Amino acid sequence: MKSRIRELLENDVISYVLISPARNEESFIEKTIKSVVCQTILPRRWVIVSDGSTDNTDAVVRDYMTKHEWIDLIRMPEHRDRHFAAKVSCFSAGYERVKGLNFDVIGNLDADVSFEEDYFEFLLDRFNRMPNLGVAGTPFIEGTSHYDYRFTNIEHVSGACQLFRRECFEEIGGYVPIRGGGIDWVAVTTARMKGWKTRTFTEKTCIHHRAIGTGNSSSLVAWFSRGRKDYFLGGHPLWETFRSLYQMSRGPYILGGMCLLLGYAWGGLTRAERPISKELMEFHRKEQMSRLKSFFSKTLVNR
Repeated sequence: MKSRIRELLENDVISYVLISPARNEESFIEKTIKSVVCQTILPRRWVIVSDGSTDNTDAVVRDYMTKHEWIDLIRMPEHRDRHFAAKVSCFSAGYERVKGLNFDVIGNLDADVSFEEDYFEFLLDRFNRMPNLGVAGTPFIEGTSHYDYRFTNIEHVSGACQLFRRECFEEIGGYVPIRGGGIDWVAVTTARMKGWKTRTFTEKTCIHHRAIGTGNSSSLVAWFSRGRKDYFLGGHPLWETFRSLYQMSRGPYILGGMCLLLGYAWGGLTRAERPISKELMEFHRKEQMSRLKSFFSKTLVNR
């Protein structure tokens, strides 16, 4: 028997498109493609944007294009450096390809993830049930690790797979090209600032096959970079202190948390430029302090 949401989708009540920036993802992209083509509800269009890939990424995609007419490929110029603003350029190119279509939800899907066959059916059902839901996703798993939602905001949506209600995506102006990273965070936080609900639904997960933040660096350098990014995205010093202490209790023990705090401090010492508005920074810090108070209140009550 068909599920209720599947019947709605098949009657064009709600539809979605996907865009996947991809750079040298030959090792993982087939896992992602197989996951999407097996979905109980298929996207109206899936645009994979090859960011100057120099491996066989394009060839893998083209092979599946011959079997699935709703898969599309855009080839961007080759370039040597790898930075986050390039991802925005790729996504924007993909959006230009789909913006003339009739759809309700647009997804930014990494080209190195995999998931169960009802993954998008589940998320689209949440959009159908929650009219004010602007951004949705699920936790991701890397190896045996995943987020601890005592410390990770359930309202943040990982960039591994972010689904936006179309009206929300257009209201926030899409993704902002920030060379140092944080584009996913800025989009989701801006959506909340504008009154949309954003949510990670823990009932489902996706598997991230490439460790986030380590594409060009070691684990410790990645933690230092995250700390610096926390600074230029306007994180509160008190929040960063507790985040670093928490990270010291997890692998890489002590050193990960120390590098995180050092990165944040280095951002302050060098006065790293903050590419976000004062309004967004104040909203972000207010959320962080509210979560910190809530955490300590619950801790005291449970003692």
